[in-house]
Amino acid sequence: MNVESSKTMTKLIQDPHSLREEREKVLEVAIGREVRAYRKQQGITVAELSRLTDLSIGMLSKIENGNTSPSLTTLQTLANALSVPLTAFFKGYEERREAVHTKAGEGLEIERAGTRAGHQYNLLGHIGSNSSGVIVEPYLITLNTESDTFKTFQHDGIEMIYMLEGKLGYLHGNQHYPLEPGDTLFFDADAPHGPEVLIELPARYLSIICYPQKT
Repeated sequence: MNVESSKTMTKLIQDPHSLREEREKVLEVAIGREVRAYRKQQGITVAELSRLTDLSIGMLSKIENGNTSPSLTTLQTLANALSVPLTAFFKGYEERREAVHTKAGEGLEIERAGTRAGHQYNLLGHIGSNSSGVIVEPYLITLNTESDTFKTFQHDGIEMIYMLEGKLGYLHGNQHYPLEPGDTLFFDADAPHGPEVLIELPARYLSIICYPQKT
C-alpha cells in the first residue's frame, strides 16, 4: 500500500504538537481523573458511588471534574468504597515523566536475541514501565563486511526502519524491499523480517520497535 492511498483511508486523530491545559497539572484534576477511572473500572455509576459514600451526586461530579478540593476524610471514604489505597488517587499527579538523552557514540551496545556475528546493535535509550502502556526500543544497527545475512527476526509489536547509510534488500514476510539512505519501512514485526541481501556496505539504519508492556 502506498503512502497516498493510506492517507485517504486513515485519519490520524492525535496532534503531536498539542499542549495540555495548565489546569491538568493541578492536584484536584489529577485526583478527579483517578476517582473516575477507578469508578468506571469497577462498573460503578455515580449514583451508586453516591449511595456507597453518602456523598451527593453533585459533589462527586465536582470531584471527578477537578472543580473542588476534597478533604482527606472524603478521599478516604472514596478509597474505602472503591477498595483502593488512598495514595492511588495521587498517582497521576506524582507520576514521573522520563526522558533519556544519549550522546553520540554512547548508546549501549547489546547482543539482541536472534543476532548473528558482525551485527552491531546500539540501544539508544530505554524507558521501562510507564503510563502510556507502550515500550519503545530505538536501535542504531550497523552491518559490515563481516555480517551474515538472515531472515529470522519475528517478535511482537510494530517496527520502523529508517535507512541512514548503505543499501539493503530487506525481507518482510514474503516481500522484498530495496532500502537506501532516506528510505523508511514500517511493518508488523510478527512476520519474519530482516536484512536478507547486503548490497552496499557498511550499512546503518535506525530500528524503532514498539510493543505493549506486560502487566
